[in-house]
This record gives sequence, C-alpha cells and structure tokens, in this order.
Amino acid sequence: MAGRHGNKGVISKILPEEDMPYLPDGTPIDIMLNPLGVPSRMNIGQVLELHMGMAARYLGIHIASPVFDGAREEDVWETLEEAGMSRDAKTVLYDGRTGEPFDNRVSVGIMYMIKLAHMVDDKLHARSTGPYSLVTQQPLGGKAQFGGQRFGEMEVWALEAYGAAYTLQEILTVKSDDVVGRV
Repeated sequence: MAGRHGNKGVISKILPEEDMPYLPDGTPIDIMLNPLGVPSRMNIGQVLELHMGMAARYLGIHIASPVFDGAREEDVWETLEEAGMSRDAKTVLYDGRTGEPFDNRVSVGIMYMIKLAHMVDDKLHARSTGPYSLVTQQPLGGKAQFGGQRFGEMEVWALEAYGAAYTLQEILTVKSDDVVGRV
C-alpha cells in the first residue's frame, strides 16, 4: 500500500474489526501505520493530510488541496480549531481486545491509501543451486533466470557481527565463484 506522500509499506497483519483499536465514539481504526515511517522518509505531508481529513470529517465538508498551491500549515491548524480538535490533533485510542485506553494519545485521521500491484507471491524466490555465469562463474541474477540473491558488503558485515563464520564461508565460496569447491 502507498499514500500520496511517498509513504509505502506492506500489510504485516490483518485483524478482525473487533480487535482493532477504536476511537472514543466506537469507530474502529482501518489501518495502522508505523510512526517511524514519517521521520525516515521526511514526508510530513502525510501527517497534515491526516489532520485535515479528520477535521473535514468532523465539519462535514470536503477539502480540495492542490499539490503545489494547497493548504498552508496555518490553514491546517485553523481548520483543526474550527473542528473542535486539540492543537496536536491527537486523541485517545482504546485497545479493541481489552477495552482499555492506550497509555499515550495517538494521531488519528483520514488519508488516501492506494493498493499497489506488488504482491508477495510474485516476489517470492529461492534457490539452493542453479545456473552460473560462464564468464564470472557467479550465480546469475534475478528471479527470471533462476538466479541467486545478491549478498552485499553490509550483509557480510551483519553475518560477521553475528559470528556466522560457516555460513559466510559457504556464501562467499561454494555458493559464489569457487569452481573447485563447488564440484
């Protein structure tokens, strides 16, 4: 799924509606996004869209905000106040399983989300052994050629830090371009 601000992600869990967190008026939340996606992609526009969407819902209006000539930040805060929302636009959420309120208030709003064409089944690929390049003697690349997964420098560092010496030895020799060891 993706929003209109470069925020994208995968669906990691699907819960029954009764288990989803809900607003004080009983409205369940449809989608929960990881808050770490905002600072990492530096797309504050998604937060402002959330706030304006919720304010528009409370006011019963539709808001059109053109891309480069849309609502200014001051307009967002004025609309929040007009809708009777708090200045930080956060609200109390209740746990759908226990009915207890969460410890902290949460940003909740309405924004457009788009279903992307990428599906996990189409992306899944694995191989134990397979074709190798005649020139480099390394595994071919890509799913279409039944190629291997690229194992880069940072992945090597991760296995080194973990102490996985035998795994590293296998990946960097027999599973790569060690023709003699492959036989």
